[in-house]
Amino acid sequence: MRRRPGIGGLQTAAAARDQYRLLGENVAKIRTDLMKEQLATFRSQLEEFARKHKNDIRKNPAFRSQFHEMCTKVGVDPLASNKGFWAELLGIGDFYYELGVQIVDICLATRPHNGGLINLQELCNLLRKRRKSDREAVSEDDCLRAISKLKVLGSGFEVISVGKKKLVRSVPTELNKDHNEILELAQAQGFVTIDEVERRLSWTPGRAIDTLDTLLDEGLAMIDDGHRDGKRRYWFPCVSPIASTVGADT
Repeated sequence: MRRRPGIGGLQTAAAARDQYRLLGENVAKIRTDLMKEQLATFRSQLEEFARKHKNDIRKNPAFRSQFHEMCTKVGVDPLASNKGFWAELLGIGDFYYELGVQIVDICLATRPHNGGLINLQELCNLLRKRRKSDREAVSEDDCLRAISKLKVLGSGFEVISVGKKKLVRSVPTELNKDHNEILELAQAQGFVTIDEVERRLSWTPGRAIDTLDTLLDEGLAMIDDGHRDGKRRYWFPCVSPIASTVGADT
């Protein structure tokens, strides 16, 4: 018959468990302190790097994008506030605030043409035309960062992916799977026809017409009936260059 552990044995085991727990807590604290020390060193080096290369960060979009990636890795957000070290050193907060204001203006100016949905590349081109007299070049990465800060305005102003394109939405319209499929199909020519939607997507006539009518009602599509074949074209400015000159000078 096996003997059960006595009181002394239980107390010894409990004391051993407490020692292991304390040892584990000490090791975790040492690791945490070491990580904090390393992050503090990285941030200090990042600040020194920013001081040394501030002109490149301001003027070179590719360099600026790489700088943002370094900041993200050490938990620094230069865009968190227009005040403080980063704003005073680089003026980055003001730069993206200005971009955000201009992006809003362009989205509002082109909304009657595209229903509040604009190709990201198109938006960046219009932004560059508006800022052609400014010294700082603007990249798509800059536009994306500025748009991310516009989310504080509430609904709208976000980037969505449709097929291979990125579209900027400035209205609270919700696009479902059918809407996205038609927008992706329209990327080839900038427009679709009902026959093409039925054939390419294997839809019924009713489904094609209902979805296209919804996109028309939302202001995302334009009708073109002036063709010899008699087929109505549904144009989508957000994936075609129809609005390429709109909003650049407004």
